[in-house]
Amino acid sequence: MTDSAESETRKTRAEGKSETVSSAFGDDEVQGQKTSGFKIGFAEDKNKKHRRTMEVWDVTGMDMTAMDHGAGWFAIYDGHAGRSAADYCGAHLHENFETLYQKAEPSSIPSLLNETFMMTDTQIAERKASYSGCTAVVGYIQTEERPPASSDGEANCGKRRVLYTANVGDARAVLSRGGKAIRLSYDHKGSDPAEAKRIVETGGFVMNNRVNGVLAVTRSLGDTSMKEWVIGSPYTTETVLGLEDSFLIFACDGVWDVCSDQAAVDLIRDTSDPQQAAEDLLDHALENFSTDNLSVMVVRLEQPYVP
Repeated sequence: MTDSAESETRKTRAEGKSETVSSAFGDDEVQGQKTSGFKIGFAEDKNKKHRRTMEVWDVTGMDMTAMDHGAGWFAIYDGHAGRSAADYCGAHLHENFETLYQKAEPSSIPSLLNETFMMTDTQIAERKASYSGCTAVVGYIQTEERPPASSDGEANCGKRRVLYTANVGDARAVLSRGGKAIRLSYDHKGSDPAEAKRIVETGGFVMNNRVNGVLAVTRSLGDTSMKEWVIGSPYTTETVLGLEDSFLIFACDGVWDVCSDQAAVDLIRDTSDPQQAAEDLLDHALENFSTDNLSVMVVRLEQPYVP
C-alpha cells in the first residue's frame, strides 16, 4: 500500500481531542479528465468523564493508488473489552483487502469486502484474543469505467467514482446527497428483530437487547468466545457518486447515540473545512452528553467523473 505525502495522516492519543491535520489527495489528469480527490478531517475524544480508556482505532484517508488511480480507504474500528481486536483491524484489515484485491479473479467489491472481514475475523481468532472485539465501518472509493450504452441508446462513456461500504456493529457511515442524509451502514444490535431472530435460531438468546445478556452488538470482528452468534459478516453497499454527493461521515456509536443522521448532516453542511466539521460533530456529541468514546471522520468529496 502506498502512503503518499499528500495523504499523510497525523493523530494523537492524548486525554482530550486529537490535533489531526486534514489530509487530501492531489488532483491528477486521467485520460484528459480531471479527477479530484478527497479532503479529510478527523477528531476523537476519550470522553474521560465517562470512560477510563480509549478503545477506538481510526484509519483515515489511506492512499490506495497502488491498487487503483485515485482510490481511497476510510475506516473506523471501535473496540470493546480492550483494544486488541481494534488495533489488529487498524493494522491489517486494509492489507487483507489489498491482498485479496490483487489476487481476485473478476469479482465484485462487496464480495471482496465480505471476504476481507471474514479473513480478518479468522486471524483475530487465531491470535486467541477471545474477549476483545470491535465494530467496524469501512469505505472504499475507486474510479471505474462507466457501463456500455444503455438499451435506450443513451451514451454512458467515461469514468465514474463508486463508493463501497461495509460494516459490522453500530459504527455508522452517512452520505450527504443534496443535503439529505443517506445511511450506508446497518446497526447490528440486539434490539434489531432480524438479528435477534438469527441469534435465537442459532441457539443463543437476547436479554435486555444484549446477546446472551452480555454484548450489545450482534456482529463484530473478534469476540471469539461468542462467535457462534456474533458473526463477522458485514452489511455492504455500492453507491455511484454524483454531483449532489458532497461529503461522508464515518463515526462510532458514541456520536450517533446523541445525534441523528440528518442532524449530523445539517450541522456541518455549510462547513467547507472537513477538519472543522469533524470537530464540530465531536463537540456536539460532548455537549449532548454522550457517555462513550468518540471518533468521527468527515470526507469532503470533490467533483466526480462526469461524461
